[in-house]
Amino acid sequence: MDRLVALWEVVTRPLDFLNQFLPQLFLRLILAYEFWEAGVMKYSGSNWFSGIKDSFPFPFNIINPEFSWFLATWAELFGAVLLVFGLFTRFASASLIILTIVAAMAVHWPESYSSLGEFWEGYAISSKDGSGNFKLPLLYLIMFLPLLFGGAGKLSVDHFLKKYFD
Repeated sequence: MDRLVALWEVVTRPLDFLNQFLPQLFLRLILAYEFWEAGVMKYSGSNWFSGIKDSFPFPFNIINPEFSWFLATWAELFGAVLLVFGLFTRFASASLIILTIVAAMAVHWPESYSSLGEFWEGYAISSKDGSGNFKLPLLYLIMFLPLLFGGAGKLSVDHFLKKYFD
């Protein structure tokens, strides 16, 4: 039994080492890509927030749609850059979590549902029948949790700054 445990430790030691930086790096990069893409689309597109302003949760529904568009665009672009470098990762994650929740409630949530089964029909990438499409926002929220609670990992400016100032 001791040999089995020793073998397991030898096999998993490299994974433990890689766990210090690779998972966080990959999460940061894929989330940065997704939010950069969304920010660029907003930056080069036209503001459609005025048509859905009433769907935003309070207090976002009382903000001018032009200002909301500006905030969403720059939160996505700036947040993506912060994630790439692993700089202020927890702040960027918290900001993009809030943005994702607002987007999910305003755009991706089911129009109506009368049962849990109907609600889960919205767990889809796209839906044309009004049942929602909250799968991607939910996955993004779950992907942000390790970055919010655990930080950016060792391959980050955050880690360098912490090491430098400690």
